[in-house]
Amino acid sequence: MTERTALLRIAPELLLFLPASRREPQRPIVTDGSSTLGHHVESAGVPLTEVGPMTAGGRAVTPAYVPRPGDVLEVAAVPRPQALPEERFLLDVHLGTLARRLRLLGLDTAYHNDMDDPSLVAQANAERRVLLTQDRGLLRRRALWLGAYVRGSRPDDQLRDLLERFAPPLRPWTRCTACNGELVAVSKGEVAPLLEAGTQRNYDAYGRCRECGQVYWHGAHGGRLDEIVESARRWAAG
Repeated sequence: MTERTALLRIAPELLLFLPASRREPQRPIVTDGSSTLGHHVESAGVPLTEVGPMTAGGRAVTPAYVPRPGDVLEVAAVPRPQALPEERFLLDVHLGTLARRLRLLGLDTAYHNDMDDPSLVAQANAERRVLLTQDRGLLRRRALWLGAYVRGSRPDDQLRDLLERFAPPLRPWTRCTACNGELVAVSKGEVAPLLEAGTQRNYDAYGRCRECGQVYWHGAHGGRLDEIVESARRWAAG
């Protein structure tokens, strides 16, 4: 380091956000007397939504701290599980499969396949939902109250990442996977006009969405859904 630099140390869990050619755990930064620690972290490629405790010379600091020459700055990842005021989520347009799985587990999950970034931020803020995305630029929007980066390319990995990060209470089979409405138990007679004859013969337990009216029963496709639910319960249990 020179007399105008500080040393920025980034936790190993956050290195995935750095360009592949620059994934060193520490780097010198120029201290100009005005740029904040949060600015330096984001300039390196790490969204602040993914950052936990930060220190300067062992002292706890905030992203608004202005580094001084000679500082050793430690940037940790957000602790897991991360506490939330409420377990309410909003997913961007690229995470439709994950949205359906979260609803399957009974988590309050809003999703639209045609919503632009400003609208996502507006809904997340208005409804106090955590915005889940793999778009780092979206997470860096100053207006966003709370967001989280979803790790993994496969829905199974994404779901496990979210359950490990937030540890939300699970209530499987209580939400509509189509619209997020709550399911209520109904008799076969109440929904008989909506069922195929074979379904009526083979199944007796039904649920219906309060919002959209979609009818559910544990049919032939239930085995795969059972696997998702049981895997989620194991992940949630650690």
